[in-house]
This record gives sequence, structure tokens and C-alpha cells, in this order.
Amino acid sequence: MKKVVETVAKEISTVLAKVDEKESKLLGDEIINAKRIFISGEGRSGLMGKAIAMRLMHGGFHVYVTGETITPSIEKDDLLIIISGSGSTNSSLQLGTTAKKAGARIFLVTTNRESKIAVISDGVLIIPAATKHRRPEEPETIQPLGNQFDQSVHLLLDAIVIFITQTDDKESINEKMTNRHANLE
Repeated sequence: MKKVVETVAKEISTVLAKVDEKESKLLGDEIINAKRIFISGEGRSGLMGKAIAMRLMHGGFHVYVTGETITPSIEKDDLLIIISGSGSTNSSLQLGTTAKKAGARIFLVTTNRESKIAVISDGVLIIPAATKHRRPEEPETIQPLGNQFDQSVHLLLDAIVIFITQTDDKESINEKMTNRHANLE
């Protein structure tokens, strides 16, 4: 078991070390400058999106997850973050097209810079991880399906939120986030 954990951790470290810092910072800038943030993804990518939406809410951002009953209409100056390993998930492409028509900005988190969603996006963050498709350019992994991508997404997007909410007073940001944490549990 320990060997599996060590291998998975090494795989994720290797993937994250290859992420373009400029792309990560660009996504951070988009988040900071957005009026509101909408996050979309299907399957486990969607679960990673919900996790990052929660962390953005803790950070004081106005954030929604697509498909939820309380999610409002997207508008100009909003940001739609789409998480899709392949970058070609049909439902995500449809959401991106709708957001684009409404004047929102689109940022794709993916492994595939040449994907259909990348073409309509204002920014792309490439995570060079394995997906369920196992394209030739994807790294080797002991993990099934898109685990490597999903885990990398979670850690990288959490790191981006930490980066954009950093202040000189580390206790202050933790306290602010703690105050925004759910208390009806």
C-alpha cells in the first residue's frame, strides 16, 4: 500500500512541476477580475470544480457551480471556468458557447490545448496529466481513468486560490476563511 501512495504522490508532483506558471497566474488574474465566477465540469472533474468553488467562496469570491438550482444567468464580466480533461465534453462545450454569447470570459482547465473548448476559450491552463483517453502524449500512470488529472486539478486550483488570497498576515486570511466556512453542519 505504501508503495502505491508514494507512486501516486510522485506522479502528481511530476505533473504539477510541468504546469506553466504563467497560465496558472493568468487564471488567478481572471478570477480576481471577474464580477462572478461560474465553475463547470462533468463527473470527477465536476467534483473537483465543486471543491474549488467552495474554496473560492471561503476566499470571499462570488462563485456558482453550473447546474445547481440557485445558479443565476451568466453575464458580461463573469468568468466561466470549465474543467475537462479532454477539453471536448459536449455539455461543457455547450455551456462555454452559451457563456461566450452572453459576453462572459471562458477559462479552460484541461490536458488538451487543441480541443474544441480551448478554441472558444479566452484562456487555457494545461495540466499535463493522464486522462481516461490515454493519448500518446499523456504520461504513464498506475492510476485508472482520469485520476491523475483530477488529483492534479484539485491541488493546482487550491494552490491558485492560496496564491491569490495571500496576505502578509497569514492568520488573517485563515480567520476570514474560517468565518465564511459553513456553520450549519
